Amino acid sequence: MIDHLKLHVADPVLSRAFYVAALAPLGYRVLLEPAPGVVGLGKDRPDLWLAPVEGETTVCHIAFRADSEHEVQRFHEAATDAGGADNGRPGLRPQYHQNYYSAFVHDPDGNNVEAVYHGLMQPY
Repeated sequence: MIDHLKLHVADPVLSRAFYVAALAPLGYRVLLEPAPGVVGLGKDRPDLWLAPVEGETTVCHIAFRADSEHEVQRFHEAATDAGGADNGRPGLRPQYHQNYYSAFVHDPDGNNVEAVYHGLMQPY
């Protein structure tokens, strides 16, 4: 089980604004800001951390579980409104499984951020 994830970001202010807006539909909010440019976001505990880059950045993929197709749609709208680049509009992705409904955006650093709803199926 993953406990938390930390992304190193080139512009902490821009990335903070992006993730706060993009993940609000999924129930995420800022929970901790322990140092300048460092922010911990989550629903009940900080499981996504943003911190200033220490050298070169590397691009990654991160997926957040949504509770409905509507949450996926709201995530995509909020993320693109916050400056994220569309990387896959909300829709079914049957290549993963028949109920896999997701959307993708690139954050300000080029990371691929996804919201996914698995329907009633719990595939893992």
